[in-house]
Amino acid sequence: MIATDLDGTLLRGDGTVSVRNRDALAAATAAGAAHIVVTGRGVPWTRYILDDLGYRGLAVCGQGAQVYHAGEHRLLTSLTLDRKIAAIALAKLEAEIGRVALAASRDGLDGDVLVSADYAAHDGPLPYVALTDVEQLWAEPLNKIYIQHHSLDDDALTKVARETVGGLVDVVMAGPGIVELIPLGLTKATGLSLAARRLGVKASGTIAFGDMPNDIPMFAWAAHGVAMANAHDELKAVADAVTVSNDDDGIAVTLEGLLAA
Repeated sequence: MIATDLDGTLLRGDGTVSVRNRDALAAATAAGAAHIVVTGRGVPWTRYILDDLGYRGLAVCGQGAQVYHAGEHRLLTSLTLDRKIAAIALAKLEAEIGRVALAASRDGLDGDVLVSADYAAHDGPLPYVALTDVEQLWAEPLNKIYIQHHSLDDDALTKVARETVGGLVDVVMAGPGIVELIPLGLTKATGLSLAARRLGVKASGTIAFGDMPNDIPMFAWAAHGVAMANAHDELKAVADAVTVSNDDDGIAVTLEGLLAA
C-alpha cells in the first residue's frame, strides 16, 4: 500500500497533482499496490482533489478522524472533537498565552470550515464561513479547531499548546500556519489502520509519504516512511528516507525507482 499525504507531498505548491505523480501512482496500482490518500484536510476540502484524480478508493481525512469512500462519496467513519473539552482547552490556552486566532472544521461530508477575521487563511479555492462569534464553534459537531498566535511561530505555539492542554486534546502541526486541536489519541495512523483493515493490507507492506510532524505517527505505523525534501526537520529525523521535494515530484521519483528495481 502507498499512503500519501496531500499538501506539501502529493500536491505541488500550486495545489495541483503533476502528470508524473499521476503516472507513477497509476503504474504502482497497476502493479498491484493500493494507493490511499491520508490528509489532515476534512472531506469537504479533500473531495474535489480526489474527484480530479479519478480516485475511487478509501481516503483518510481530518488527521485520521474520517474514513471516506471516494467512489461512493460516502463517509464510513467519523470521530468528532468533544466540544465541552475543547472549550475548556481553548480557555486554558488563552489564559496562558492570550488571544488566539481561530478556525474550525465541522463534521460531515459538507461540513463548513469557520474562519475568524484575524485567522490568516491560505489563498485558494477552498470555501469557508466567517466566524464572528466564538459561540459558533460549539453550535455543531467539530473534527478540529485551528489556532494561530500573533507572536508565536508554529513550533512555539505547538509546544506551549501541548504543555498547556495536552492532557485534554492532541495538538498537531499540519502545515505552515496550521496548528490544530484534535481529539485526544487521534492520529493519521488511527484512520490509516482502519482503512488498511478494510482493504485487507498490513503495515508491513506499506510505504508512506509526508512532509509535516503530523505525519510522524503514520511513519511509525508504516514499514517505510519517506519524507519530502521540503519536510519539517522533525519528520525527516524519523524518516527511513528523504526524497526530492513535492514540486520536484518526490513521490514519483521514489515509486519509479521501486518499480524499476
